[in-house]
Amino acid sequence: MEPNRRGEHGSGTMLTVLLLALTMLIGGVAAVVVGYVVAAHRARVAADAVAFSVAAWPGAQSCRQAAPVAARNGARLVSCAYAGDEVDHVITVVVAVGVRPRPAGLPAEVSARAYAGTLQPAPSPR
Repeated sequence: MEPNRRGEHGSGTMLTVLLLALTMLIGGVAAVVVGYVVAAHRARVAADAVAFSVAAWPGAQSCRQAAPVAARNGARLVSCAYAGDEVDHVITVVVAVGVRPRPAGLPAEVSARAYAGTLQPAPSPR
């Protein structure tokens, strides 16, 4: 005579569904984390590229050139600051890059800051 297992029918199916749902949840979280890591890397690269590209422009021209350079690098220029004169100066740029996939309730953009310039060394005392 076979023991009564009537209460266990379908328990394997429920366990499989639970494991599948858990795997999908972990995959979704991993996709969001990877999306933010990739966006942060793209933002840092774009900020460096913009800062280095426009550092050679004299004066306020450098900040006017920053937005098109950021757009060509897949970023949006958030701010640009110029400090110094035409010989010794530093450009500070902040760019933002969109995150994909775009999860609800989390920031849609990641930003990065970069500095570049042409600082001349001080003359050595003789």
